[in-house]
Amino acid sequence: MAAPGQSTRPVLVCGEVRTSLLPSFQALDGRAAAQLLRLRADEHVRVSERPNLYVLSPEVLTGVDCRLPTANGARVRAVGTVAARAALTEGRVLQATAYFSAPATGPDLRRPWGQYLVRPGLVEPFGKLPEQAIAQGVLRGAGRGELDLGMIAEGLLAQLLRHPLLDHKAPFKSRRTHLRWTARRAPAGEGPALTRFTLAEDGLRTMELRLPEDVPAAAAASLCEDLALHDWLLTTVVHLLDNSRLGAADGPSAVLALRPAVDHLLHLWMPRAHVDRSLGHLWDELEQEPGFTRQWRSLVQRIRDQLAVQTIPLLHQALSTR
Repeated sequence: MAAPGQSTRPVLVCGEVRTSLLPSFQALDGRAAAQLLRLRADEHVRVSERPNLYVLSPEVLTGVDCRLPTANGARVRAVGTVAARAALTEGRVLQATAYFSAPATGPDLRRPWGQYLVRPGLVEPFGKLPEQAIAQGVLRGAGRGELDLGMIAEGLLAQLLRHPLLDHKAPFKSRRTHLRWTARRAPAGEGPALTRFTLAEDGLRTMELRLPEDVPAAAAASLCEDLALHDWLLTTVVHLLDNSRLGAADGPSAVLALRPAVDHLLHLWMPRAHVDRSLGHLWDELEQEPGFTRQWRSLVQRIRDQLAVQTIPLLHQALSTR
């Protein structure tokens, strides 16, 4: 058996965030959003109205007994619970996250389920945990018979999308994105660090972190949700611009194509609004490269310039018909 106490200190946290447009013609207000995200009757939904409307569900647990993803093909069985939660920003952007923590070593024999349930979100390996192989395996994606965080997050999204509050009349078309992330323990005396962020095909993003032992897994999840939200905003506005046929479409068509960005998205850009203070500075690295806010400001200015250019002829036409 692992030494007492040793097996419960996480050295690795892994998660996946799915981000999508809420399929509702009207954005949900705080009360409706809280109703949507009431996943458990015994815990309250968190509602924050400053600096923007942000609603966070209580966590729900999924019991697992399966192999963990590994990059080297090693077969590592683990037992425990995966935590999942949902968030809604400004009643418009819906996110579902699934994540777990894992200790350096686990027991040689399976414990009774009750002992796993008292450590929510903790998955214990049998024996020693190959941290790097599992971190890389999670980022690569689960294989058959392996723990699939994306499937758990997607299942939570599917549950929410069946809610009768939703009319499934989204104001514009958009694509989902998914962010896979890992956080390994930082060396003693070092602070949090974002070591790698990548954009892959089909809406996949990956992020690797180094975090001190005292940073809760939920705080890491909040950081990754914030990054996933703003990456989705960038991706969606870029697609709206690409589909607007600027320079080729006539004035009214271009204005109509860009209107969803103005009505529903431009006011949502608030990095770090709901990130733990100890991790907020990691956004500075993303601002340096790839330069999230710099790209966002460029897109916003481009939209405003195009709307101004397209509106001037329409004003002249309206005045000339009087």
